[in-house]
Amino acid sequence: MTQEMDLDAVIRQRIRGLRQARGWSLEALASRCFLSPSSLSRIETGGRRIALDQLVPIARALGTTLDQLVESTEDEDVVIRPEAEHTPGMTTWLLSRERAVQGVTVAKMRITTTRPRPDALGVHPGHEWFTVLSGVARLQLGERVLLVREGQAAEFSTMVPHAIDAHEGPVEILTIFDHDGERAHLRGVKGEAPAHSQENAGGSTTTTTAAQAASTGR
Repeated sequence: MTQEMDLDAVIRQRIRGLRQARGWSLEALASRCFLSPSSLSRIETGGRRIALDQLVPIARALGTTLDQLVESTEDEDVVIRPEAEHTPGMTTWLLSRERAVQGVTVAKMRITTTRPRPDALGVHPGHEWFTVLSGVARLQLGERVLLVREGQAAEFSTMVPHAIDAHEGPVEILTIFDHDGERAHLRGVKGEAPAHSQENAGGSTTTTTAAQAASTGR
């Protein structure tokens, strides 16, 4: 019973917090989910029992899902302890749980100059982003070659043929993949066949980091 009451209070806090984060008044949110401002106020403050048929339009109006709104706070261990996965010339540490944040995968990669170059550049749907933690990354986008230095970042559409390598020494990057990028680049790390292995012989670009093309200066 106590656990149910605690979750009920968290749901109310989430509704209030998401509303305030959007800068909405009670009236603004109430009009979007077809409730009266007084009813919404009682839901937020605990003066009214929360009904499922009320949570659905509230979640939709707040740009979230019902599952996220009622998700239990009794999460497993929140600390992620990544293990290094090695492929020729590259080491990868997965820093997020699978599909933990809206299908986004976060990884740290260390690439060395011994990593084999792909016979062809990788192409797949989606967008990718990375930032350089140390060293210099060589980012190839079609015919363009960009050097992304420590403290800089890059982002681009992965429909552009692409590959990332180390430039004149090891490079460490922090990268964020969407679902398509995770399938293309990390399946080899997870022991599965890469999504575009035919385009990237030897698995080199399959284990390549997600690169994207807008370099930002320090």
